[in-house]
Amino acid sequence: MIPRLLTKLNSLWIRLTYPFASIGSNVSIHFTSIISRQRSPRISLGNGVNISAQAWLNVATEDVTGEPTIVIEDNCQIAYGTILSARNRIHLEPYVNIAQQVIVLDHNHAYEDIDVPIIQQGITEGGTVRIGEGSWVGHGAAIICSRGDLTIGRHCIVSANSVVTRSIPDYSVVLGTPATVIRQYDPEKKVWRIGQFRKAATAASDKTSDPDTESRKAEPAEQLTEGK
Repeated sequence: MIPRLLTKLNSLWIRLTYPFASIGSNVSIHFTSIISRQRSPRISLGNGVNISAQAWLNVATEDVTGEPTIVIEDNCQIAYGTILSARNRIHLEPYVNIAQQVIVLDHNHAYEDIDVPIIQQGITEGGTVRIGEGSWVGHGAAIICSRGDLTIGRHCIVSANSVVTRSIPDYSVVLGTPATVIRQYDPEKKVWRIGQFRKAATAASDKTSDPDTESRKAEPAEQLTEGK
């Protein structure tokens, strides 16, 4: 009872005192979650958003002006201990469910200069991350965009502990490190197939954040997504 009351009071206090880019109705923000008031102008929250205990919405820039870098649309769920860290743009479409201890980054840590400690090299320029409507990201998964545009399609499942560094077509289930498509919905036959069928593979976005991608551009799209 007391934690629920504290969360309601915290949600009301944040609504009244944080200068978000926008905030919808019925937003719940757990009292142990972490959001910088100073950087909240770069965050947009839709209706019915739920941010659970110890979740962290991190705007990874000191520039508080400009377009939102974190956009969470209506009825999204951000579970315990999850981190969303955006330098450019992380966009969650409606009804995205993020499970516990997930990390979503639109950048990475720089490490290339071997004469400078990594802790002093800062973060990369990064790219953008977009997670499609109705998708679910399982416990402990990591979605990391070092460059380019990483898009997870509509109604996708990212299995627990998977690492996503490339775009995923609509209606796909991915698993592993790096994540590969293990099931996909065929809209023509209205069935879920094992693996990824080629028609969808050719439509998959080739805008990727994987540092190794540039050397693999000549490979067919289906090989990149199937992990062959």
